[in-house]
Amino acid sequence: QVQLVESGGGLVQPGGSLGLSCAASGSIFSIYTMGWYRRAPGKQRELVATITRSGSTNYAGSLKGRFTISRDNAKNTVYLQMNSLKPEDTAVYYCNANIEILRSIGSIYGYWGQGTQVTVSS
Repeated sequence: QVQLVESGGGLVQPGGSLGLSCAASGSIFSIYTMGWYRRAPGKQRELVATITRSGSTNYAGSLKGRFTISRDNAKNTVYLQMNSLKPEDTAVYYCNANIEILRSIGSIYGYWGQGTQVTVSS
């Protein structure tokens, strides 16, 4: 019914930059808060950043200033610009979106993308 597809992951050297995008498609009525989460090797999934429909953002404390989340409501897309990348940023990055679908107006459900690998290494 709804699909979230991430793109932009890959291998980058420490100090480099990488931009991720996530596009939602399907029988969408409205998209509310969207966000990015990540899971590093041996660790649980953690919040990276979220953004409301109106553009209010929230970041993990250590990432503020290096990562920037944004969205384009007309394109049903959320972005994550990652700068000054560090080896500890290596993780699978997942897109998340809270979506109200056409077949169930009045109910909001969280959807996840398949994840995209980001590897920061020399």
